[in-house]
Amino acid sequence: MPEVIRKNPADIVTKVNDYTWDIPTSYKKGMRVPGRIFVSQKLLTNLERETFEQTANVATLPGIQKYSMAMPDAHSGYGFPIGGVAALTGTQV
Repeated sequence: MPEVIRKNPADIVTKVNDYTWDIPTSYKKGMRVPGRIFVSQKLLTNLERETFEQTANVATLPGIQKYSMAMPDAHSGYGFPIGGVAALTGTQV
């Protein structure tokens, strides 16, 4: 089972509003855009570490536009989080 984040999510993400959180591009080398997670603070606290990592990994893809996003039902997948959304231009994935 994927690891649940144990450290305070506020140490990783920036609060945009009560249900929107950003993973800054400084979180992981190569991130072209921020990660954006749409969850309550309670859900954020219980989000799997792998979901954060995969959202950040998607943000490194060539052609990514504006954000790598994770919806409220996001959980770890196979490289791309289940419940993840990304807009790409000029790239085939």
